[in-house]
Amino acid sequence: MRLDKFLSETKTLTRTEASKAVKQGRITVNGTVASKPNLSVDPEKDEIAVSGRVIEYNKYRYIMLNKPEGYVSATDDKSAPFVTQLLSEELQKFELFPVGRLDKYTVGLMILTDDGQLAHRVLSPKHHAEKVYYFRCEKPLERIDELEAGVHIEGGYLTKPCKVKKLSENEAEITLTEGKYHQIKQMLYAVGNKITYLERISFADIPLDPTLERGEWRFLTENEIEKLRRI
Repeated sequence: MRLDKFLSETKTLTRTEASKAVKQGRITVNGTVASKPNLSVDPEKDEIAVSGRVIEYNKYRYIMLNKPEGYVSATDDKSAPFVTQLLSEELQKFELFPVGRLDKYTVGLMILTDDGQLAHRVLSPKHHAEKVYYFRCEKPLERIDELEAGVHIEGGYLTKPCKVKKLSENEAEITLTEGKYHQIKQMLYAVGNKITYLERISFADIPLDPTLERGEWRFLTENEIEKLRRI
């Protein structure tokens, strides 16, 4: 890979800026001042630094976010704040996007990435990535067998079989392998109940990090990334 391309892909410098930085002697490769912007480098092996700061190379980025209420699952919205605004300014340069959606008032685990192929694979219905939600409902939870077998929601759609783990009269966890618009809210409505609180606590066997406060994020671990890749 060319040095200027490496710096451009890591959002460190534009190619024009990289060329100027080379002339100024600000870029080193393995401790040696770079002589030209089209110098061939190996991102996996070479240490590239700009003004003494070593630049890490990751082809893609994978983020866990604890989504707060009031944010929309989008990369741009004129009517409400959106989840990518919660990331650092440096990360916002990479045009990350949410893998799947949570509605504005649902909180909890979101995965954000710039790896489009992985996101497409994870969200594909044929791969059945499990999503686990904790919810509270207005009335005592009943008709669990119906929920697990599938109920008809908007448009006459019959939901796929799911798992419901009752925690108390008005609390439960539900595990889905699909994600229709407002699906859990519609499913509870179909059995005569109403969601009062909804939080995603696991996605593709990756649990929400309990140390993350609402609105906080961290990079996924290698083990977590591997779980996504195995789907």
